[in-house]
Amino acid sequence: MSGLAITTADVTAAYERIANGVHRTPVMTSRLLDEIAERHLFFKCENLQRGGSFKIRGATNKLLQLSDDERRRGVVAYSSGNHAQGVALAARGLGVSAVIVMAADAPSAKVDATRGYGADILMYDRCTDDREAIAAEIVARDGRVLVPPYDDPAIIAGQGTATLELLQDVPGLDAVVAPVGGGGLLAGAAVIAASQDRPVPAFGAEPETADDTARSLEIGERVEIGPPETIADGARVQMPGELTFPIVRELAAGVVRVPEATIVRAMTLVMTRMKLVVEPTGVLAAAAALEGLLPTDVQRVGIILSGGNIDLETLGQLVG
Repeated sequence: MSGLAITTADVTAAYERIANGVHRTPVMTSRLLDEIAERHLFFKCENLQRGGSFKIRGATNKLLQLSDDERRRGVVAYSSGNHAQGVALAARGLGVSAVIVMAADAPSAKVDATRGYGADILMYDRCTDDREAIAAEIVARDGRVLVPPYDDPAIIAGQGTATLELLQDVPGLDAVVAPVGGGGLLAGAAVIAASQDRPVPAFGAEPETADDTARSLEIGERVEIGPPETIADGARVQMPGELTFPIVRELAAGVVRVPEATIVRAMTLVMTRMKLVVEPTGVLAAAAALEGLLPTDVQRVGIILSGGNIDLETLGQLVG
């Protein structure tokens, strides 16, 4: 793993560092879903995590490594929702001021939760504004520390702790599958999965209409796509991360494309059969397994349900 942004040691250090700030989420199973998938599925329920998603892992790991001066200056982040909530919640716990740049069309439940955690929100237009440029202006003007959603070693290492816990709780997995947006969750998963005595393949799952990572892997370098149309708002990324993509390219087993209709079917199955509310992005890995998109020899599969932040109106429209 020479030259990559993080190592296994970074993930294990993050695991110890953030232990008091995050939940060790449960791993759940379903006989019915096993029958549908024709394989054994083990669901790591990050939808039950603090802040409703895995994102608090990376945010907490990042903020805990700030200097006293950086904590006084505060942080700024940009996010469609889950990273926003993770940063806001972690910042509140550490007494750090947070400004979050959020899209005007971000789900209202995520905006309300972020504001409820005490962060100041600055809205932008996804079609005309550059959220990274807005955040950079805030850094330059106010001296705040940028907390990126995925392209940061501390963030990637923190996200890898979800897979570390999964592999501790369920030995002998044939594969781990994680949703893919910017690639932080999959990159962290791939690092820790590759380090096992018997390396575990780590697959990514992304929307068919937002397949920037799959396309990038096919040609071996990062590809930028147009603004994607998908119900999986956390995966509306146009290009894999500069730091995450080399990890995914070197260590991940691949990325599968998930059709939009299968996302809804997976949400419905997980909600009705497991009684778990999972947002569209959060159920991408489950959809990949349930729809037969993984290799047939992968029989014991760790599935990361990455988040459960969805407003009731949208949930009703999708699965009603």
